Amino acid sequence: MNDDAIFQRLGAEREVLTVSQLNARARSLLEDVFPRLWVEGELSNLSRPSSGHLYFTLKDDKAQVRCALFRQHAQRVRLDLRDGQLVRARGKVSLYEGRGDYQMIVDSLEPAGDGALRQAFEALKARLKEEGLFASERKRALPGHPRRIGVVTSPSGAAVRDIISVFQRRAPFVELVIVPTPVQGRDAAPQIVRALELADRAGFDALIMARGGGSLEDLWPFNEEIVVRALAACITPTVCAVGHETDVSISDFAADVRAPTPSAAAELLSPDQRTMLLQVERAQRQLQHCMRERLKREQTLIDSLRKRLRHPGERLAQQAQRLDDLELRLKRAQTHRFAQLEQRLARVSARLQARHPGHRITLLRQRFDPLAARLPRAIAQRLTQTRRQFDNTAQTLHLVSPLATLGRGYSILLDQRGHAIRSHADVQVGQRLEARLSDGRLTVRVENDPDEPHTLSLLD
Repeated sequence: MNDDAIFQRLGAEREVLTVSQLNARARSLLEDVFPRLWVEGELSNLSRPSSGHLYFTLKDDKAQVRCALFRQHAQRVRLDLRDGQLVRARGKVSLYEGRGDYQMIVDSLEPAGDGALRQAFEALKARLKEEGLFASERKRALPGHPRRIGVVTSPSGAAVRDIISVFQRRAPFVELVIVPTPVQGRDAAPQIVRALELADRAGFDALIMARGGGSLEDLWPFNEEIVVRALAACITPTVCAVGHETDVSISDFAADVRAPTPSAAAELLSPDQRTMLLQVERAQRQLQHCMRERLKREQTLIDSLRKRLRHPGERLAQQAQRLDDLELRLKRAQTHRFAQLEQRLARVSARLQARHPGHRITLLRQRFDPLAARLPRAIAQRLTQTRRQFDNTAQTLHLVSPLATLGRGYSILLDQRGHAIRSHADVQVGQRLEARLSDGRLTVRVENDPDEPHTLSLLD
């Protein structure tokens, strides 16, 4: 392709471009020419900004390319990414116009090689174990005698034939229902999940998820997180039989029971009909023995009851005799009781007569008449004594009364509140006082300072 053809494809016609225009057309050219593709390389310069996007470099021993994995795709990556890890990236080739850097926009990332798969296996197993998805208390016991079993597997694989063969030999009465699903390939995991959900809702007694042996890549759908979680979420008891005895998948840890092979899973859930017949015969013999022993015990009990059983006439005669005896005892008891009551009545009547109110009134009247005669004399004597005491007390009170003192020419000074003046310090100049005399009251006023000394004439 000559230069004119290239520029004609770019629509440039040899015009002068800005840097932005050049980068935009280069980006368009890269995205048009390269389809979505897979690139394998080693991770380096891994960066995790707060935006949730991932930026890294894919390299081999000769070259490298920048990559961007945006948040909406990064959330679906199941790998624990780190520098030096070998991965396969799917995306489209593009160009970051701001720096003019050639880059790959990644939308899917998966481990490359068996070593990388093994790392992804261990990382997912550790994370789910930490969540408690493999805890023993979550495990359910398998039914002892299942009647209907669902088998989630490929209908054309060797695993389903092995399972059918074991059930035909050991328990042909068990109904097997094949729930078909791909068990290998990139798109197998979602279909396995749908098959498990369908089988779990179908009301089976147990479920077997099985496939034959293969490489780690072949068995990888059973290591997918969606499959493991779907298996752990089943309400129906589950048996995982993926691969041969040495093959181990993460689904083995999530199932209620792990079987080393599909045939072993069938043997776990198929009771051997010969063993069952032996158990039935043994139980039949035990039942017959128990029935014979029970019949013996019941016959012995009947014989014992028959001996204790008597004719009703004999029983009635005994009851009639007992009734006559009770009648005689009742009559004697009544006669004795009447006699006791008559004696008690006589005693009570005598006591009542002795305590008749008339006797009590006569005694009280005999005591009352002398007291009634003595009462007027005692009252007159008491009044005379009280009158003499009163006169003496009145005379004594008159002698010490302030009124008697006032009658001898003295007076009492009172302030406006009626309190007696006891000291010249209790009054002030100009204060009005009240002088109480024997025959009235006078109002006086203080003319001089009571604290000022003054001389009284003896003549005054």
